Amino acid sequence: MHIHILGICGTFMGSLAIIAKQLGHTVSGSDMNVYPPMSTQLEMAGIELMSGYSVDHIFPQPDQIIVGNVLGRGNEVVEYLLNNHISFTSGPAWLHEQVLKGRWVLAVLKPGFLIGGVPENFDYSSRLGDSKYFVIEADEYDTAFFDKRSKFIHYCPHTLVLNNLEFDHADIFDDLDAIKRQFHHLIRILPSDGKLIINHDDQNLQDVIDMGCWTPIETFSTLSSTATWFARDIDLQNSQFTLEQNSKPRGLGALGLIGRHNIANAIAAIAAAQHAGVYVEDALQMLTSFAGVKRRLEHKGTFNNISVYDDFAHHPTEISATISAFKDQRPSGRIITVFEPRSNSMRLGIHSGHLAKAFDDADKVFIFEPKDMQWSIQDVTKNIKPESKVFSSVDEIILDLLNVIDQGDNILVLSNGNFDGLSEKLILQLSSREPGVLH
Repeated sequence: MHIHILGICGTFMGSLAIIAKQLGHTVSGSDMNVYPPMSTQLEMAGIELMSGYSVDHIFPQPDQIIVGNVLGRGNEVVEYLLNNHISFTSGPAWLHEQVLKGRWVLAVLKPGFLIGGVPENFDYSSRLGDSKYFVIEADEYDTAFFDKRSKFIHYCPHTLVLNNLEFDHADIFDDLDAIKRQFHHLIRILPSDGKLIINHDDQNLQDVIDMGCWTPIETFSTLSSTATWFARDIDLQNSQFTLEQNSKPRGLGALGLIGRHNIANAIAAIAAAQHAGVYVEDALQMLTSFAGVKRRLEHKGTFNNISVYDDFAHHPTEISATISAFKDQRPSGRIITVFEPRSNSMRLGIHSGHLAKAFDDADKVFIFEPKDMQWSIQDVTKNIKPESKVFSSVDEIILDLLNVIDQGDNILVLSNGNFDGLSEKLILQLSSREPGVLH
């Protein structure tokens, strides 16, 4: 069967393409934004990529067309599909029908998985697997232009981890309560013999639980010992902790990742794995081998004693967590952040009131201002504690960076997009300079 995916380079849709390929299908796809690391893994898998959205891409007509939520009414291909009564489906619906139905949706043993990013431990961001288990990174963004429910409604999990809940995706949700309702709908389809594992420290998640829950609950925390799972004696510089379950010690944990938020993620994963039958001791041991995901504080290299990191952070909470985690791990050397406000919520100005404080732990802040911003970045920079500057082009940012950076500096590039190849362009400039020569 030939499957064509519209919006194939998104983290979810690209991972979906890999699974379709593993099922034996011929897979192709189109996208407006074709760039690494997703484009690289798709090409490695033998998947044909086409730039842009054109009706020509679906001639001859594929057996199955999957439409990503990035496409809406008015798109040339969408209108063609509707006008010619050509059947299509959404990514989450296809995944449920072809992969998830009949599986215990969780990671353990040698499971299938779909991760919203390219993992360092595996060649691809998804795998069909050969067991009844499947782990999927779920989110509340809508399914498609014809199905405005959150994607996670289609996954029918048996074990569910709720990490945090705050207002985002202002392009599809009116307010925080609208997102809470989607989370409540997800909880309503959890089986009574399943498991719900939630962040003890998130009040918004507690509000969702208060709306009704029919599944046993466990909690996790790095702050409160009253949680079911608690990380005690945290050493942030070395990413180590002591794990407790119901106030009883279960062992020592160590991560190759940095930050309190990653320790919280780790103990939530251990709790979920235990529900599927994994011994806690085995889970703790396996934590040390997890290398993380590309574009999550990914070290791109050190050039002339200048280190460059790439991170997907695009929400104030994520930005603050990333910078804070890096500061805890690397007490020496300046932290210079370069940020692109690219998400729909950010461009609408939804997070502008919280953005300045997110950079408190940085030493210098460089911000790119896109032309389609509906608010002024300058209004935020005056409230940023470290020195900050606003730029209208990536080339200007790189030129200014090269004039101010010094040996020992750490550059954190923060964007949920390609940022016009800023990381690669900066690395090229740093690599071409003679050792010891910076300015």
